[in-house]
Amino acid sequence: MAEHKLRVFLCHASEDKSTVRELYGRLNSEGWLDVWLDEEKLYPGQDWNLEIHKAVRAAQAVIVCISRKSITKEGYVQREMRLAVDAALRMPESTIFIIPLRLEDCDLPSQLDSFQYADYFEQDQERAYQKLLVSLGMRAHSLGINIHPTVGLTPSPADSKKLTPGGHPIYLFGEIEFVKVPKGPFLMGSETRFGTFPFVDTGYPAHTIDIPYEYWIGRFPITNLQYAAFILATGRPHPVIDWEEKRDHPVVNIGWQEALDYVLWINMQVTSLPKGMVFRLPTEAEWEKAARGTDGRAWPWGNNFDLVKCNASSNAVSQLLELLHSKTTPVEKYSPQGDSPYGVADMTGNAWEWTQSLFKPYPYDSKDGREALEVKGAHILRGGSFNEDADGVRVTRRSFIPMVVHEHIGFRIVMAPKIP
Repeated sequence: MAEHKLRVFLCHASEDKSTVRELYGRLNSEGWLDVWLDEEKLYPGQDWNLEIHKAVRAAQAVIVCISRKSITKEGYVQREMRLAVDAALRMPESTIFIIPLRLEDCDLPSQLDSFQYADYFEQDQERAYQKLLVSLGMRAHSLGINIHPTVGLTPSPADSKKLTPGGHPIYLFGEIEFVKVPKGPFLMGSETRFGTFPFVDTGYPAHTIDIPYEYWIGRFPITNLQYAAFILATGRPHPVIDWEEKRDHPVVNIGWQEALDYVLWINMQVTSLPKGMVFRLPTEAEWEKAARGTDGRAWPWGNNFDLVKCNASSNAVSQLLELLHSKTTPVEKYSPQGDSPYGVADMTGNAWEWTQSLFKPYPYDSKDGREALEVKGAHILRGGSFNEDADGVRVTRRSFIPMVVHEHIGFRIVMAPKIP
């Protein structure tokens, strides 16, 4: 049976107590870490030597805080380091156990020379902290510890304490923000054809579709930070090399199968969804209704294109030039001005988004096999990306390059009824 929390021992010198105390508070607030700090875990009358020895022996990871004072000081800190190194030597190769954390510029003690360290310096503590979490997360994953405690559905809009900038209630499922889309009919597709593109269908003709159930769609695309939890748990490389500098950007370089793998994984992490509901990729109809509402608008905010409301290109002529320096932007940058009628953000531009649907001609019919997960083929992308012009980011535009992975492609998820 998997353990609930990763047991972490903080080894440090008393002179570094203020920095280590702050680090202890941050780590313990993560929810999946049980951190041992002497002033918090030792009680009057206990034998220091015995309790510290027991704590190191019980630890599943040891963070050794290094400073010029700690490496020259004799006493408990040296004893703790020796205990940790002895424990590490008994473990299989490549096990993450000892994590040296330099609090200032100094040499590592000789017994820690073979371990990769992080620099928890004042000017770059946040970056070091995120790296530290990655290492601890890898160790937790190797032990079968869930690093993402489940968060259930906010029971009703009246109980929601957080609203979108446009005033829509925000619901939390698995620590991801969702907004609600009501059931009922909407106008799907375009009343006119626009532009000609390879591997693109402009969504003609328009037709009415009735979605007979309410559902919740991710307020934003899945971000680099949210995807990092998945890659930590599965041991995959992150598809965005500099993701730590772009934690709130949409994750890209995602193929349809990778998006599906994420959905399958998060369904295993969250066990508190309402009966009959699952996480999955949105169908084309679900995506389009969430993006445009019921009145047939061309973009989430209306029928007049506006670059102030999305991350897209100014026109077709400038696309090639802008492609050289364009890139993704934070998912919340264009909210609320670019939000849909239901408070969904970033559905136009920034990154293409996978849907569950296979490409088939209109009119859309959810029962004609286009939503069958086991069928391979060209799945539909929606929303356009940062290098598309106004027509390229219309909410009706359908792209269907088969099984592609590209720096312009990401995804968002829904919490919705299972598809038969």
